[in-house]
Amino acid sequence: MPIIRHFLRRLFRMSDTEKIAILGGTGDLGTGLAIRWAKAGHEIIIGSRTLAKAQKAVENLHKISPQTPAQAMENPDAASAGTLVVLTVPAEHQVSTLNTVKAGLSRKILIDVTVPLVPPKVGTVQLPTEGSAGKRAQEFLGDSVTVVTAFQNVAAHLLQTDAHISCDVLVCGNKRAARKRVIELAEQAGMRAWHAGPIENSAAVEALTSVLIQINRRHDISHSGIKIVGQDDH
Repeated sequence: MPIIRHFLRRLFRMSDTEKIAILGGTGDLGTGLAIRWAKAGHEIIIGSRTLAKAQKAVENLHKISPQTPAQAMENPDAASAGTLVVLTVPAEHQVSTLNTVKAGLSRKILIDVTVPLVPPKVGTVQLPTEGSAGKRAQEFLGDSVTVVTAFQNVAAHLLQTDAHISCDVLVCGNKRAARKRVIELAEQAGMRAWHAGPIENSAAVEALTSVLIQINRRHDISHSGIKIVGQDDH
């Protein structure tokens, strides 16, 4: 009976659908997440600075995955409409984008995938003064928004295909329930994910991206990633 109850709880939880607003969904990572989450049954909204750019992003998405339904909106409207919001913009646009959507994020989970890469030395760790991009977002938005960081180390181009992704996802955030929800979403997108602690720990995950870039360069690898060992796969 305990096993059956666990299965039913898991089945019910995984059947819960979200209206996921992907801000900056014009990029490779946002496009890949949109494709995978749509296949899992979630409703997708693509947000951008202008409606025209969002519509163009949806057109490009349909060129890659014609069967992926998505709605185009300006970022503030997308943030308000989404039950869960994902930020996939470059680091230099993180705070300015959040400033335009802050009102629509209240009492929601924001999945922030920002990596503080500073050209031209993107292979060198250069974390912001706040300690990490994730911590910067949480401090800027305040306690009414739950910031969870994830997906910083995943190769964006793999997300756009049906390829198996062996890179694990480290999930950081101050609320365990929110991390748990993001882990479920990562699993629905075909990845294994782990509780990695509070938002401060996002610094280590973000820094790993520059390390992986160096590995790709020095060892002629196109999509190096991380994998947690020590527990048998299930």
